[in-house]
Amino acid sequence: MDSTDVKRPLTHLLTTWGVTRLALLLFVFKVFLFPGPDVTTDVSVIYQGWYEILRTGAFPATDITWQYPPAAALAILSPGLLPFLDYASAFFVLAFLADLAVLMLLLDSGLRPGRSPRGAWMWVAAVPLLGPTVYARYDVMVTAVAVAALMAGVRHPRAMGALTALAALLKVWPALLLAGAVRKRAWTTTAATAAALAALFAFTMPGAFAFLAYQHDRGTEVESVGALALHVARQFGWQGEVLFRYGSLEFVGPYVDLVGNVALALTALALGWLLLWRLMAEHLAPHTLAEAAFTAVLLFTVTSRVISPQYLVWLIGLAAVCLCSRETRMTLPATLVLTASPLTTLEFPIFFSDVVASTPLGVTLLLLRNTLLLTAALTAATRLWRATVPRPSGPSPTHRPRRTRGRPSTGVGRGGAAQPVA
Repeated sequence: MDSTDVKRPLTHLLTTWGVTRLALLLFVFKVFLFPGPDVTTDVSVIYQGWYEILRTGAFPATDITWQYPPAAALAILSPGLLPFLDYASAFFVLAFLADLAVLMLLLDSGLRPGRSPRGAWMWVAAVPLLGPTVYARYDVMVTAVAVAALMAGVRHPRAMGALTALAALLKVWPALLLAGAVRKRAWTTTAATAAALAALFAFTMPGAFAFLAYQHDRGTEVESVGALALHVARQFGWQGEVLFRYGSLEFVGPYVDLVGNVALALTALALGWLLLWRLMAEHLAPHTLAEAAFTAVLLFTVTSRVISPQYLVWLIGLAAVCLCSRETRMTLPATLVLTASPLTTLEFPIFFSDVVASTPLGVTLLLLRNTLLLTAALTAATRLWRATVPRPSGPSPTHRPRRTRGRPSTGVGRGGAAQPVA
């Protein structure tokens, strides 16, 4: 293939990335105003408030909005690496660099012989569809570490284990990267690294695990799949309301606990399915590692009591890793996640007031987005199962003796000796 045939698509990809990321930076730096509520206040108010506490050597243990594992402190403190910028500006620059790191990882994988650049294109196209929220949350940093872990994957299980442990202590969900890991070293390294990091934080910074109590008390957030039942109930006179609790807007009122318990039961069911799949799966290819991680995170996202817009960043990153393989079975689920991305931006932040008020527009946007994610999860799970779990072989058909014309065979040969009938 002519080198120009390779360079031209790569130039188009990098140009698209540069233009779209410039747009995101212009929005977070407020050169242009993005429709809806200002999504950057989480950085300039909440994150910066945590930064001031964390830099003293303690966690914000009394703040119920702090619901993150201890390594999240590294992400919140990271803007201190750029002392020549104010906190918010430094955070946006670091988020931008994390975005670039993911692109470089995907290109390094996708441009190898036998691989595909579709993963890089997925990342380039989907991230800007989520709007400036991507650069106003630390999830893009976590996703960068998770993508690096999957790229290490089969060839470097110890590196994968160490990166998975770090990512999981940044925001829990990357622990699901191990769903398809078959190398024992990946599991043992993850456990050892996680234990060492957890112990380090526990002994050096008070309140490292206070977040666990606040996570337990969370309710049904207005953007989750389960919340759709309450949004619909509102149309028929349900008297519940929406309150700001534990860092998000949640439903409060009759039957909310029931909806939350159903979500927890479905999460347990998803975990049970993953364990069953892991026990039954036999045909595990190298690309199964990313496919299993993508499927697991999809399942836990749609069954969660909370779906925040930044959760889509995780799904986009994992889908992009899957698409780097030409043999992946996750093209359709990845496309569904891509389609759900602009709908997520419409429901938050653009029309978030409609979602909170359960207007027909808000409910419709939420229904479409969540239906796409639910369909993606079920499709991914079905494809993963069919591709890796051997089908049970039925009983072999009974071979009946062939009849001769005239009278039935007696099983006696021409020599008069009895012959066994087949």
